[in-house]
This record gives sequence, structure tokens and C-alpha cells, in this order.
Amino acid sequence: MKSAEDSICQNCKQSFIIEPEDFAFYEKMNVPPPTWCPECRLIRRLAFDNLRTIYSGGRCVKCEKGIITSLPPNTERTVYCNTCWWGDSWDGFEYGRDVDFDKPFLQQVKELMAVVPQMARANDEPTLVNSDYTMNVGHLKNCYLVFHADFDEDCAYCDTIDGVKDSLDCSRLSGCELCYECVNLKTCYKAVTCVDCENSNDIMFCRDCIGCTNCFGCVGLRNKEYCYFNEQLTREEYEKRMAEFRHGSYTAMEEMRGRAREFWETMPRRYMHGKNNEDVSGDYIDRSKNTHHSFQVSQCEDSKFIAIVGIQPTKDSYDYYSWGSGVSRIYECAAVGENADRVKFTFMSWPSCSEVEYSMYAVSSSNCFGCVGIRNKNYCILNKQYTKEEYEMLVQKIKHHMNDMPYIDAVGREYRYGEFFPTELSAFAYNESRVQEYFPLTKEEALEKGYAWRDRVGGTVLPTIHCTGLPDDIHDVPDTITKEIIECTHIEQCNHECKLVFKVIAQELAFYKKMNIPLPRLCFNCRYAERIKLRNPMKLWLGQCQCGGEKSQSGVYKNTAQHTHGASPCAVTFQTSYAPDRPDIVYCAECYQQEVL
Repeated sequence: MKSAEDSICQNCKQSFIIEPEDFAFYEKMNVPPPTWCPECRLIRRLAFDNLRTIYSGGRCVKCEKGIITSLPPNTERTVYCNTCWWGDSWDGFEYGRDVDFDKPFLQQVKELMAVVPQMARANDEPTLVNSDYTMNVGHLKNCYLVFHADFDEDCAYCDTIDGVKDSLDCSRLSGCELCYECVNLKTCYKAVTCVDCENSNDIMFCRDCIGCTNCFGCVGLRNKEYCYFNEQLTREEYEKRMAEFRHGSYTAMEEMRGRAREFWETMPRRYMHGKNNEDVSGDYIDRSKNTHHSFQVSQCEDSKFIAIVGIQPTKDSYDYYSWGSGVSRIYECAAVGENADRVKFTFMSWPSCSEVEYSMYAVSSSNCFGCVGIRNKNYCILNKQYTKEEYEMLVQKIKHHMNDMPYIDAVGREYRYGEFFPTELSAFAYNESRVQEYFPLTKEEALEKGYAWRDRVGGTVLPTIHCTGLPDDIHDVPDTITKEIIECTHIEQCNHECKLVFKVIAQELAFYKKMNIPLPRLCFNCRYAERIKLRNPMKLWLGQCQCGGEKSQSGVYKNTAQHTHGASPCAVTFQTSYAPDRPDIVYCAECYQQEVL
């Protein structure tokens, strides 16, 4: 096996290490080692995913009906409504062309992308019921402004959820119901403003609670009931305190939110989120084995540099983003799923694709290279059909051509065979793609790095009511509120994503009244921005356990049990997504387990 090797990232100019197991994977996949570091490769893939920026007012090029789309109105792409795109009235072969060896191959792919129809929104349209304002979704019913989701019903303003019902303003939920303002929950019922909880019911302002019922403001509890800020109460005492708290009051909820967050910071956190793992590194990892430098993944095996792959299983894959579902041997891909195998340098292709490279919107196809919008095809290059023998010979010639005449982007970065698409080929600007959430840049920084930027166009809809004019308690809110246009409370400190105004839809109002929750004062984008602050970044630092023996090194937390290292500070080090400058009390797995179990 080849030994580890230092390399310099072509993009950020920082050094990174290619490990022996990495070389083994690249050899197995028959690709050269990367010239970009893992973080820059992730940024490049994320830049192709428009998670939440949605436009109205466009028209389908084919049927001319009005469409809701992920692409901006002035896009150079050919955009079909999802019904037309999935229909049988067009064929990707209509746009087939010969390979031109007088110009870079990726330039030819870029030209093909501009003319082949693209879906208005990347949805599995045939599986959606009454869920028009959604994106990157499948199998939804009665959902509104839901993104990156599958198998959900009666949800609104949510992202990265699966198997969720009747929930609002949530991120990264699985198998949950009646949840509000929650992040990273699994199989929870009736949870409000909770983070990192599992198998729990009737909880509010809780963090890191598992198997709990009727708990309020709690942290790090396991299989507890009737607890208030980690204090054990009788059922009668707990119900009395709940009766005294005005759940429907915005003022009361905000005061309690602040109190709960302060209490959360006094308790230790495990250095990473995850369970039932073997030999893993990263964060938010479950039921995985031999999976490293990965984030928000479930049931992955023998993989590395994986992100947001929640529908299992995923095997033997590197540099893969979104979404999983029985995939294997995937390399440098984004939004490829559903039984894909041996797919490389490809974006938005599903299901059952195999031996596909440098393609986009490939459906149930195999042995395709540099294709866009093809369905049920084999042995195709630039949307043109070849025999098996012709295909194999021409692909080898193209790979050599990509090395001899690489695509060079506006800032001089070279893309030979083995690199994912240049961000110049993305239909989305940096600030409207998912990359801005995890690796935020200012407009000036993005442009300097060669990324596109799209300024927000000011809204023309004027508010009919300011948030200060809203009733404090949900019980005082009339049904006519659904006719109002509410000004976002962030209006005076507005960032480029703020929607300035928002409405309360009937489904949403019914949820607030059923859950006894006050109306929000922020637009859904600002609510999202506040929510994802509770989620750790896709980045790792070298950390050391902050257990000082009898208490945390900061002295804020006093241990409740004796640890194996006794009164001496714990010497365990680890990779963690908690940045060194954060105030969190971070414990290793063993010290943490002593305190919460």
C-alpha cells in the first residue's frame, strides 16, 4: 500500500494529507488523487445545491405555464416545469453532439447544460401531493416550504427531514411528529424548541435527552419523567409548574428560551453526536462503520468525506454529498442516490445509475459520460449514442484530452480528469446554495475567490402589520391574521436572506393553536438562520477532554461521578466539530457517559 503523502490544495493553497487508504480507494475507482483538499472539495459540491432559495414568476419553456423554480428568472438554462420534464414529450438525444477535441471537454458539458431542459425544482414530482412549494424532495403530502425531505406529511418551513408529520420550523428530524423549532431529533413526539433528543415525548426546551417524557428545560437526561431543569418532580408538581407557564405567550416563551440556553451551557457535551458506531470520525453519525471525516450520515460503511447522507445504506464511497439509499462506490458526487453504483463526478442523478461520469440529471442510465437529462440510456457521450466498443474507446480518449486540455476557470484553477465540476457550471450563486450556510462568505470574499453572487432583489410587497402589533398570546390571535402581511422583526438589521415580510398560512395557524405556541416574529428565512446556529459545522478540530477531575476545567460544571482518571485532568484527545473558541464544555465519550447515564 502506498504511504501517506502531503499535497497542496490547488484552491486554498493549504497542505493536506492523502492517506494510504485513500490511495487504495482511488486505485480501486481508477481515478487520480485529488488536487483540492477535503474542505474545498466539499465546498465545491455544496455550491451545486440550492437548498432553500425558491423563485416564482417564471414560465415553463415547453408548456408556458407559470412555475415555481430553484433557478433565477434570468437564468441561461432551459427550464421545464416538473410535469413536462418528467413527461415523454422530449428526449435527451435531441441535444446529442460529437466530441470536439479542439476545446476542453467540460466546456462542452457546460454548453450542453445550457440547452438541455432542467427541472424547475429537483423533486421526485410523481410522488408529491399538494406540496408545490418544496424542493429536493420526494413522497410528500400537504407540505409547504419544505426542503431536502422524504416521506413527510403536513409539514412547513422544515429541511432535511424524513418520516415527519405535522411539524413546523424544524431541521434534521427523523420519524417525528408534532415538533416545533427543533434540530436533530429522532422519533420524538410533541417536542418544542429542543435539540439533539431521541425517543422522547412531551418535551420543551430540552437538549440531549433520550427516552424522556414530560421534561422541561432539561439537559443530558436518560429515561426520565417529570423533570424541570434537571430537577426531579412528582407528577403533580410538574403539572403545576406547567400550568403556571404561559406557553402561548411570545414574551414568556422568549424569556424561557433564554433561561434554557443559559442552563444548557452549564452541562457537558459529548465530543461528537452519534451512536452505534464503530471506528468513525466527524459529527452526527449513526450506525456506521469505518466512516471518517463525515457529517450528518447514517448507516455508512467504508466511506470518507461524506455529508448529509441520511437514507441508508451507503458503502465504499468518498467525497459524496446527499442522499444515499442503497448506493455504493460513489466518488465526488452530489445528489446521487437510490441504488447508484460506480458513479463519479456527477450531480443530481437517480435512480439506479451505474458507471456514470461527469453527468447531470441522468435517470436510470449506465455507462454514460458527460451527459445531461438522459433517461434509460446506455453507452452515451454528450447525449449521443455509441456502441459499447465505440464508447469505451472514446471515453479513454476523452480522459486523456481532459488532461492535455483542462478546463480553466476565471481565476485560473485547472480541472483535469478526476475533479468534480467547476463551480462556474453551477446554476446557482454561492449565496443561494447550501455552501453559504456551512462556509459563509461576504459578497466581496466570494467574488475574490471566483464564485458567483446574486444580490437579493428588494421586495415590492408592503407589510400590513408590524410584528410589534401582533397579539402576545396565541389565544388572542384572530383567524384573520392569515390575511395580514407581517413585517419581519429583523428588518432593521436585515441580511441578504431576510424576506422582510411574511404571512401565516391557515395550516400554520392551526398548528400554533393546537400546540399552544405564539406567532413567530421572524420571516421563515430568519427563523431558519437562528435555528441552524444550534447545529455544529462540517469541520473538525483537534480537541482534548475538558474534564478536570472533579469538575470541568472551566469550573462551571461539577462532576456527579468519579471518573477513571480520578482527580487528575483527563488526557484524552479527539477530533471534534466544537471549535476551540466556543464556550461549550466538551467531554470525551467515557467522561461524558459517566455524567449522563
